[in-house]
Amino acid sequence: MKVLFIGGTGIISTACTRLAAERGIDLTLLTRGRRAAELPSGVKTLGADIEDAAQLLGDRTFDVVVDWIAYTPAHIERDLALFRGRVRQYIFISSASAYQKPPSQYLITESTPLANPYWDYSRNKIACEERLNLAYRQEGFPATIVRPSFTYGDTIIPLAVNSWPQPYTVVDRMRRGKKVVVHGDGTSLWSLTHNSDFAKGLVGLLGREQAIGHAFHITSDEVMTWDQFYRITAEAAGAEARIVHIPSEFIAACIPEYTGGLLGDKAHSVVFDNTKIKRFVPGFCATVPYGQGIRRSLAWFDADESRRQVDQEADAAFDRLIECYENATAEALRNSR
Repeated sequence: MKVLFIGGTGIISTACTRLAAERGIDLTLLTRGRRAAELPSGVKTLGADIEDAAQLLGDRTFDVVVDWIAYTPAHIERDLALFRGRVRQYIFISSASAYQKPPSQYLITESTPLANPYWDYSRNKIACEERLNLAYRQEGFPATIVRPSFTYGDTIIPLAVNSWPQPYTVVDRMRRGKKVVVHGDGTSLWSLTHNSDFAKGLVGLLGREQAIGHAFHITSDEVMTWDQFYRITAEAAGAEARIVHIPSEFIAACIPEYTGGLLGDKAHSVVFDNTKIKRFVPGFCATVPYGQGIRRSLAWFDADESRRQVDQEADAAFDRLIECYENATAEALRNSR
């Protein structure tokens, strides 16, 4: 089976690249060359930006193309032009944040409506899905849609209020005895999925003709509260989780860049029903519990001091956020007496 990954060196796609190579898939990555030296043996690369790839691809055909870096309908139009008549299955990596927010019920299936008024990223993914569904209906374009939720690997500390570019920041706060922010009251339910588990579902869909025209989410079945995720992280780090609960709306008002990720995603209780991916990929099962996965991540950070970078700007913003909230709470209490 000849497979092309557009991208393939990110947090999620790296695990899929590794598993596809282990299973003997003839895999090529279209990439700008980042981290190419880390690729498994046998994986080929085409060094180019996808926007300039038409001449490089020539008249090549593929059994499967997976686009990891399509975010807007314009990207989908580009891919349709590139791969019409040249691929037997095209997989678009969407996002579970596209599901209805706030959800009308806690259990999410693939038929849950797609609507997110809080996050442009999610609305763009929805628009991409709509364009692909139209192409499937009108011209038989062989599209499959996959929606990851919050997926992490060894280089990520996957907590909701943290620095994405320097994710060790929240662990540094814990280890220094500083307070950490948990959105809401800490009791909303969530699933965090290890990238090696996601890979089992995604790679299992490669070349599966029955999956064409369908959408899937691929997540862990382990469901916990955000307080539990933070406390397990702190325990694994040999620290205490000094949690301060702050409403998501307050966080977003103080740090606007959290609006999408919280109000448009993690502020809500979400439990994913994985029945569909298990039906199409027999034997799929997420087997890395969070307690094990976060220890792997911490071991990676602790193995090299240079990896333990702290986002000083975010760290200071968290300090201001906590101080502002605690002062506002104290003032409200004084005024209520």
